[in-house]
Parts: sequence; C-alpha cells; structure tokens
Amino acid sequence: MSKIARMANLYVPDVDKSATADDIRPRNDSSPVAGRRIERLLARIVIIEFSTIAATCFLTSTLYFYAVLTAAPSTAEYVSAALLIALLIVLLSLGFKQYVAIQAQPRDRFMLSGLGAVALGFSLFLSCLFLFKIGDWYSRGTFFSQFIGVGAVILFIRGLVHGYVRRAVQSGSVEARKAVLVGDVKSNGHIVKRLQRQGVHWAGMLSFPYVHGYPVSGVEVFSPGVRSFVERCRSYKPDDIIFLAETVDLPRVAALVGALSELPVSVHVIPTASTEFWALAKIATLGETTTIQVLRPPLSAFDLSIKRAFDVCASVLGLVALSPLLLTVSLGIKLESRGPILFRQNRHGYNNEIIPVVKFRTMNVVEDGESSATFKQVRSDDDRLTRLGRFLRRTNIDELPQLFNVLCGEMSLIGPRPHPIALNTMFRERIVPYSRRHNVKPGLTGWAQVNGFRGETDTFEKMQHRVEYDMFYIDNWSFLLDLKIILMTLFSKSAYQNAT
Repeated sequence: MSKIARMANLYVPDVDKSATADDIRPRNDSSPVAGRRIERLLARIVIIEFSTIAATCFLTSTLYFYAVLTAAPSTAEYVSAALLIALLIVLLSLGFKQYVAIQAQPRDRFMLSGLGAVALGFSLFLSCLFLFKIGDWYSRGTFFSQFIGVGAVILFIRGLVHGYVRRAVQSGSVEARKAVLVGDVKSNGHIVKRLQRQGVHWAGMLSFPYVHGYPVSGVEVFSPGVRSFVERCRSYKPDDIIFLAETVDLPRVAALVGALSELPVSVHVIPTASTEFWALAKIATLGETTTIQVLRPPLSAFDLSIKRAFDVCASVLGLVALSPLLLTVSLGIKLESRGPILFRQNRHGYNNEIIPVVKFRTMNVVEDGESSATFKQVRSDDDRLTRLGRFLRRTNIDELPQLFNVLCGEMSLIGPRPHPIALNTMFRERIVPYSRRHNVKPGLTGWAQVNGFRGETDTFEKMQHRVEYDMFYIDNWSFLLDLKIILMTLFSKSAYQNAT
C-alpha cells in the first residue's frame, strides 16, 4: 500500500497489534528512560520567545534610527518599549493557550497564531501610548520596522520550536502526559503505541476492578475493590486515566467514573472496537445536546475565511497583472482558428454543484463533456489540438481564465482539479470515496497536479493515484500547503509533467 494512499484514508491503515511488553512498559519519574515533563520545556520556550521578541524590537529600532535618522535612539525608552511589547505578546499567547499541546497542533496553525499575537500585541502597545499620551518619541518608522522584524522572527522561532517539540515527544525524550492505563493492554498494543508516539507515557497499567452493583445516588458507596483501585490510581499521580473499553466494559466504566471524580485527573475512554471509526470521533454540541461527531467538513469556518480572502486578493491581482498576456492569447486564438476564444464546460464544483468552468479554447472542436457520447479525453498527439493550444496546455496558460471562476467564488486557487462530468460518472462508483473531492472547492491547480498526476487518465490506476493525492490535500489542508502548491506550480518541473 502506498504512503499517500494511507494518508488519504482511501484504505484501512495497517495496524500493528504485536506490541511487546517492552514496547508498552510503564514509565515512572525515577526510571532512566523517563522523559522530561513538557511543561518545563514550554516554560523555556516562553522565556526564549520573550527574550527574542524584546531583542528584535530593540535591534530593529536601533537599525532604523542609524539607517534613516542617522542618530541613536533613547536607550531607556526603547528598552522599556521592547520589554513591554514582548510581555504583551507572550501574555496574549498564554491567554489564548497557544502553547498548549504544541505537538498536536498543525505547524502552520501554531505559526499563524503567533503572528496573530504579534499583531494584537502591537495594537495594544499603540493603544497604551495613545491613552497615556506618552508616544511622542515613538515614530511610525520604528513601529513598522519592529512589527515586520518581530513577525518574521516569531514565524521562524515557532517553526523551529514546533518541529523540535514533535520530535522530542515522539522520541520519548519529552513526556507530554503521564497516564494510568486500564484494560487489556496486550490486545490493544497498537493503541498504546500510537499514544506513546504522541507523548503519553504510562505511570501504571491496571486491570478493571470488580464492580459490585452501582453506587447509590447521593450516597456514593463503593465496594472495597473500587476504593483500592482509586487509591492505586492516586499513588501514580497521573495526569490522565485511560480506559481501553470493550462494549461490555462500558457499564463498569460508568460506575468507576464517580469514584475517580475524587482524583484531580482527566478520565478518557477509548472504545477498542472499530478503532479506525472512533479515531475520527470527537465530542461536540448540537444546540444544547452533546453528541459524538464522527465526520466534519475538512475546513473550519475560520479556514474557509482565510482561503477565500486569499483567493479574492490573488485573483484580482492576477487578472490585473496578467491582463496583457490574456489579451495576447485571446488575439492569437482568434487569428489561428475559427471559434470562440473561451471554452465553457459544466463541471462539478463544491458539494457536487454544477459550475461553468472557463478555459482558453485549445481545440478546433467544442464538446460539452457531460456524457460518454460527447466526451473524449485529450491525448498528447490529439489531432483536435491547435498549435497554439498545445503550447497553452503545456504551460497551463489555458487555465488562467478560471481566475474569473475564483473571483466569483465558484473555484479556489488551490484544490482538486474539476473533472468533466462524464469522467466523474465513469469513476465515482469504482473509487470510493471519489466524490469526497468535492468537499472543497475545485482549484486552478492542486496537490495532484504539482506532483505530476495530470493529463489523460486512461487507466484506473492513474485516476486512483490522482484521487489519493486529492484526498491527502483535503485531509491535510493548511494555508502553508496552499502556498507551497503555488510555488511548485510556478517553479517545479513535476507540475508540467504529463501535460496534454
């Protein structure tokens, strides 16, 4: 099975259930293999960020004064300003819990949240100067130089920190959480190993205690076995107690939760049946009702707003900057062959809605592509292509009119390429879940295209690989991934492989 297929969730992932006792042995604070607590590492990270931000503020203001004003800044005032700005940014980061579970956050989310703290921190700093009328010495040039410098530094530091913390947690040198594991460890070694890779280390492993009846409401009378179980858990001083529960164990878990409420710990239940299904689940609310959410849209409302804002800005700039090229190509198409300049074809967009996709006409015929009778894939030696059309397709210039689709909100700059309807009909029953490609807006370019999976899909395997890459993009979307795809589209040779 290919790595991309596994990441795209097209198949059930391989599960290693052969964990040995050594693989999942409990760790304690006195053991030589026990990792450092992540809290200590996070404290160091906060100190490093504070020091670096303060130093950057002072250095950028000093460089600005010497380079532009040919004078030295007031040391006392600008050192105080640098310390205050650094303090505001760090306090905002702590207040918004940006350092919590770094290893579980996407790298770009951690980096962009830091940039948000920088923007808000500088805003608060300027507000303080205005309210207390003490900002005569602070120039606009200093502000912009400090803001740009700190923004660049925070992105760099957080990128490094995120990678270091994740590597440290996965290697076991840093202990993110200390837990007591309750249940059948031997049969669920794959779950245990997965949690260990996420920094959860075991202080102890216990079997389910015998539960005699249920506690009386308001009395909380528990059997001696349950009391002994609670005290054993207490002795380990864990952060979490994790139940590996079969369906028949759930009533016992419910009875034990009341007794465990006496401990200052988090209690988790991992249903061991259908672990792949439950791996997608999270607790959510629907109105005032708590639910177990097992599927969700790939992009949150916040993600969609960022993506849409970038699409609008980039498409407007692209249309303006590329207008001479668009006019030149239009004239060339009109002079070379008879027919319209633009080729319009209905394709599936977001949520399978039909959208009119526009391209420069590259063939001497126009097909609607909605049925097998009116659709034929373009080959590299296709005699329907015009001479200019071959060049436009090889260089992706034929796709540029879709900037209008992006501006109208029907497409995005980055996303799975929209296929002709006849092609979707051909493969949607053979590749599951093929139509998941339409859970995001289609794009001018995509992860599959920049990795060479473009052009004619005359075999099942070619389409399967393309869909695998599309699924990877959907499941791992980030703004930085979009930027990477744009750069690869412009400069990577693989983005132009297999062009027809």
